[in-house]
Amino acid sequence: MSAVPLDVPLPPLATYALRLGDDALILAQRMGEWIASAPQIEEDVALGNIALDLLGQARTLLTYAGEVEGAGRSEDDLAYLREERAFLNLHIVEQPGGDFGVTMARLLFFSTYQLGLYDRLQHSSDPTLAGVAGKAVKEVAYHRDHATQWVLRLGDGTQESHRRMQAGLAAMAPFVDEMFTGDGLEQSLSSAGVAVDVPTLREEWDRYVGSVLREATLEPPETTWTARGGRRGIHSEHFGHLLAQLQHLHRSHPGASW
Repeated sequence: MSAVPLDVPLPPLATYALRLGDDALILAQRMGEWIASAPQIEEDVALGNIALDLLGQARTLLTYAGEVEGAGRSEDDLAYLREERAFLNLHIVEQPGGDFGVTMARLLFFSTYQLGLYDRLQHSSDPTLAGVAGKAVKEVAYHRDHATQWVLRLGDGTQESHRRMQAGLAAMAPFVDEMFTGDGLEQSLSSAGVAVDVPTLREEWDRYVGSVLREATLEPPETTWTARGGRRGIHSEHFGHLLAQLQHLHRSHPGASW
């Protein structure tokens, strides 16, 4: 399958499905990196299951994006044969996990955002998006609960665990605002009852995350800069390395199946 040029605009609905699918796909890749590296074997299983949940969401959303696009691209084409600038995911999902505290901060921040998004999206006038959200909202509720329990455990644990959890929050803080930055495409689809107007999710996100941090004896992180551009295909220096790992096997053995 040849690549669709970057200057050929996708239908708005295809772009929206692609954005959500890319978020899930890239975070699935990051969470899967913890398998056999987590602090305990039960956590290997838990993070692997979270990665599989996200991968399932990605598969459905990318398949739908390809169908709406109408260019004959499958979920595999969209996952493995696009170049970096054609991916429309948020910056937060592509950042390296690094310390376990960083991964849990990211999971708390993103799953809280994603839960609010899917909770509203299950009422979308688009039946496919509503169906994806109706299933995913249950999965993401578990993801948020899992992250919450770890943030509480680490934040209100030892002096070292508290320090590392606080550092994890600081590392992820610059990527929060981007999650709630909408654009004309989302606003138009939201007005039509299809999409979610993401700025309206911020108040509930602040309330929930703030309550978790207070209980965990952690300070709300401050930041001096904010990530931008993920929805336009502008990514961090980490994304190229991630994409090489994600796409290597498929590109090295085109057409292979197993």
